[in-house]
Amino acid sequence: MSTAMAPDLTTKQRQILQYLRNNAATKTYFKSRLIGEELGMTAKEVGSNITALQDGNYDVEIEKWGYSSSTTWKVNV
Repeated sequence: MSTAMAPDLTTKQRQILQYLRNNAATKTYFKSRLIGEELGMTAKEVGSNITALQDGNYDVEIEKWGYSSSTTWKVNV
C-alpha cells in the first residue's frame, strides 16, 4: 500500500511510514529518537504516531522491541 492510499494517516504518520519503508530493507531495528532526528520530530512524537502504524494494515510489520534510552522498534517489510 502506498502512502497515497493511506488517507487515514496524518502527515507525520505518513512520513514515518515512508521512512521505515525506505530503510527497512537494510535495517531491522529503529530508535524513536533517531527516526525523530531524521524527520524533525521528537522521540515522543514518533512513538505516539508509530502506534497508529502498528494497528493499521500496511506493508510493514512494526513491533515495540526495547526501551533503553529511546524506544526501539523492530520493523519487517
